[in-house]
Amino acid sequence: MSEVDATERRVRFYGVHDMATGLHFPRVAELAEGFDPKSVPSSTADMLELHNVQQYLEHGFFPNAYSEEQCNHAKALIPQIHSAVARYFSSVDNTNFAATVAGVRHDYHGDLLYLLGRNKAFERCESETVLPALSAAGVRLGELLASKKLVQAYDAEMRDVLRASPHNAEYLVRKYLQDDVKGEIHLPPSFTPVDARELLEDYVDSEDANPNYVGLIATAKESSLSGIDAKLKLRAKRRSDEISASFFNENAGFKTGCEVGISETQDDPVVFELDTSEELVCRYTYSKRWLEESSDNPGIFNNFLHLFEFADLQALLLLPSYPAHLGVMERFMGTTGKNEYKIGAAFRAIDMSTLLQTHLYHCFLESKDIDLEQVISWFFEEYLVQEFGASNFSFTPSDRGSSYLQKVRHLFAEMESVANQFTLFARDGELDRDLLAMGSEQVKYKEIPSLLDGKYVCPSESEEIAGILHLLFSDQSRLHYINESLNADNAATLLLENQIAYDDFEDYQKPTVDHLIKLGVLEDTGARVQLANSEQFLILKALFATQAASYYHLSDAGRATADDMVTKGWATRSSSLLTDAEGKYFNYFLNGVDFSNGPQLRNKYLHGAQASIGGDDPHFRTYITALRLTVALVIKINDDFCLAAPDDGNTCGGCHTLDSM
Repeated sequence: MSEVDATERRVRFYGVHDMATGLHFPRVAELAEGFDPKSVPSSTADMLELHNVQQYLEHGFFPNAYSEEQCNHAKALIPQIHSAVARYFSSVDNTNFAATVAGVRHDYHGDLLYLLGRNKAFERCESETVLPALSAAGVRLGELLASKKLVQAYDAEMRDVLRASPHNAEYLVRKYLQDDVKGEIHLPPSFTPVDARELLEDYVDSEDANPNYVGLIATAKESSLSGIDAKLKLRAKRRSDEISASFFNENAGFKTGCEVGISETQDDPVVFELDTSEELVCRYTYSKRWLEESSDNPGIFNNFLHLFEFADLQALLLLPSYPAHLGVMERFMGTTGKNEYKIGAAFRAIDMSTLLQTHLYHCFLESKDIDLEQVISWFFEEYLVQEFGASNFSFTPSDRGSSYLQKVRHLFAEMESVANQFTLFARDGELDRDLLAMGSEQVKYKEIPSLLDGKYVCPSESEEIAGILHLLFSDQSRLHYINESLNADNAATLLLENQIAYDDFEDYQKPTVDHLIKLGVLEDTGARVQLANSEQFLILKALFATQAASYYHLSDAGRATADDMVTKGWATRSSSLLTDAEGKYFNYFLNGVDFSNGPQLRNKYLHGAQASIGGDDPHFRTYITALRLTVALVIKINDDFCLAAPDDGNTCGGCHTLDSM
């Protein structure tokens, strides 16, 4: 075997779950069987490879053909290999450091730094020798910062290296702001928050700043540790806007949008059209006759619920950004901050359409002399009393003559008030107005209680349920594609729409099918492989799509299935007005509790940070957003009351549609 072939076949341990692990089994066996502690390799590359072989042996990765005796013999080599590698790197000093690291291939750099650090080479060698030698060997700054022992040993020198170029601020962004960064980033102990602030500021102002990183700085949470404050965020925001404007001036891009309108002649309540002739435009047209005939108070809320599709049949809001709605590119590419609300094209489309629908309906109702805020007031002050005997709720509409700035401030305050009112009612069974007046804390939307115990079924943190959801519903599942004629967007759809026998699956897919059959998710009837339980499937589908299922909207059989899933450890039950995803949605728009990239509308308006400059137009959009959030909250509160009410024929009996009065 030539030296080139050996280099190309070098063993590399990428981790226990990496799919490439098995490719190295033959080479691991070859090196392990040929290892002689009395005649060890003398090159750095060979020693690094032995270190990787050791990791395979430590994790019990052997060729399938190995007997138990061969496995035991290989395991016995672990301490001998460890000792040989340690002796080699313990001999590194100033005189041979450069020769030791020269020519080490890139994918071994991490192992090289780890072994030098573990064997105290950085304590023996001077920075004047180490840093230039590593640079000459092609070891990059990011790899150096991943070595805690190196950074600590050469504190002052690494601080100087970091501060030498604005571009190095990207390491600060990855450490403090960016999500899903592989590997740790260690900063020199002497690197101060002032250093961080100056480096980030220089980066924001630099010509070659990455727009994604500038955006992360603009939306980051303020932190004394990272040096990010309000002034730096504003500076980054202005720079980000400048970069975006420059980009779109030079690039036409692809336009998307949404249109809503009212038809005088249309019979159907709503007609949807996707126009792809020139641009990608979603077009919704509503029947004027339908809107006029459903303009009583319950009908107005039901139009938001069903016509505008604010929620699904279980009253789970469709407004939040759900991971299931993210495309492949959105999930795996892009630069996401650690505290960001991750949104994609689907969320933007729903956000745009529901905002326009709310705007359209607000204007339509105004033309009929109907104030949507008055309708909301009716819900709390009349409907809840007459339908459920829930008294003392109040909602005070804005003065019609108020500016939109005043209306926004008022509506956010009233929205927070009804959230607090419902919290007290759910907790105590009644609403004591005097007790309400004693509280002043900001509403924690994810913690608003429910009138029902265990209202939601949520996926647990077990790997088993995560695997089931991925295999059934993900577009990356290994089961969604069999061949050109048998494939679908996901495995569940493939099985529902086709009669697929067990033998139709490829050999590499059958172990996965067997796994799902063993778990009771699928069953093999002989004629076809199918979903084993329709109730279980509906719950699993909800757990994937909306991250929760509403327990009390399930049938008796569905509830029994949900209980069984909890017993298996697949699911948990939670008691709150909003699901976790719904609570995060409210927090994204209203405050900075969970996310750094939200508009924080409630905080800005109630703290008086929005001045009435430039007329009411800048505040009208926020007002429409506030109306949408308040209506969504009404939908959730109504659902809670309906589900908790006894089904005696006098109330909505578990149905989340409002009854006409």
